[in-house]
Amino acid sequence: MGVLYSQVADQLQALIQEGVYRQGDRLPGVRVLSRQFGVSISTVLQAHQTLEARGYLEARERSGYFVRLPVQDVPEPSMLKHRSRPVPVTAREMTLDLCADEQKRMVPLATAIPHPDYLPVRQIQQSTLWAARRGLETLDYAFPGKESFRRQIAQRMAAIGVPVTPDDILATNGAQEAIILALRAVTQPGDIVAVESPSFPGILQALEVVGLRVIEIPTHPSEGLSLEGLELALEQWPLKACVVVTNHSNPMGARMSDERKKQLVSMLAAADVPLIEDDIYGDLYHTGERPRPAKAFDRADNVIYCSSFSKTISPGLRLGWMIPGRHMASARQHKYFVNLATSSIPQLAVAHFLEQGGYDRYLRSARQHYREATERMRSAVARSFPEGTAVSRPQGGFVLWVQLPEGVSGTEVYQRARAENINVAPGLMFSTTNKFDNCLRLNGGNPWTGTIEKAVARLGALVHEEMGR
Repeated sequence: MGVLYSQVADQLQALIQEGVYRQGDRLPGVRVLSRQFGVSISTVLQAHQTLEARGYLEARERSGYFVRLPVQDVPEPSMLKHRSRPVPVTAREMTLDLCADEQKRMVPLATAIPHPDYLPVRQIQQSTLWAARRGLETLDYAFPGKESFRRQIAQRMAAIGVPVTPDDILATNGAQEAIILALRAVTQPGDIVAVESPSFPGILQALEVVGLRVIEIPTHPSEGLSLEGLELALEQWPLKACVVVTNHSNPMGARMSDERKKQLVSMLAAADVPLIEDDIYGDLYHTGERPRPAKAFDRADNVIYCSSFSKTISPGLRLGWMIPGRHMASARQHKYFVNLATSSIPQLAVAHFLEQGGYDRYLRSARQHYREATERMRSAVARSFPEGTAVSRPQGGFVLWVQLPEGVSGTEVYQRARAENINVAPGLMFSTTNKFDNCLRLNGGNPWTGTIEKAVARLGALVHEEMGR
């Protein structure tokens, strides 16, 4: 069952969709609705704000809340059908530019970094202070990870269908290091690895660091990696690994169904090709229950599971973990050679935070925030961008993939937006080719402000202008 104000919002939305309240109608006052639903006035106000985010209400100063039906929905992006050949990976410098610029002066619509307002800042500060007082426990090399941290991770993994022991877990500096360690454990420089297309730039960068070649597999915006495309690649190329974000992929937000996850795991196990699973967004599902990872269906010890708390607790902690399975010895060796261990204090702090139950309480509100934020951003794109635009409908996380009308270059829009201090991520970053030049990724996980609203409207205007050229 969802948060109380969300339930009230859902009921009011149903009344609007059924025509009980029509476009332009004023909703009853908050006290009336408080009595009607048997909730507090503050709960009603939160429900109003939720419906504002979804595009169903608008607040008018000193007049109340009025029904505003959402703009006609936009379609989802199409899945590009393309044949790919293995190519070396070269990271684009614009990836670093986005991170540097965004922290300084630009409207933050580019990088997939959670906004501080949606992070458990006070709780993690308290847990960090607790950890810092642990004396000698904070001063040693925590290799392969603090026992208390690995124990908490083992408990959480068991809850999502992956029964492991603390000894099966290796603490890492974020999911990025976990993926690099996994790749080094199962490949050699020059090997071919399959990835989603479009793919998270961090995965492409990891492949470059290890010196691998990549073959891109088409990805559906809702269903995820094309199993048919992967099967064809397995037949044609000597793949050594496959890297997939099974839950709420970045940039499309796709979530593979359990059935497709089972097929993916089975297909790769039959071919003896390790699956490296990045589940960093798994906890940020928008509705329903926490989706299981592909690792939950692994019966051949062929899935290397990677994740972190960078999208939930704090990106700055740089705290992740991996379950290497039969590749543990190699992963531990590479970890030890690279940096010996992951910092002790973040591990102790997060273990304390998890043990106290604060993480799950925080996640309930964070998921609601991100659902509303992405819905609001999607609605704003539908209002501002021209006909022919397609926008993903993520089931979790907080990024949106925008496919621009035919003939419009996302790179041109990116460059013009940067000149106006608006930071977006151009589609070129998400592939080793130019096939996504007509796309953008937007960070939809920011609190809605007038600045954000104006920036999205300006992006839409820039796309209109590019169409006219």
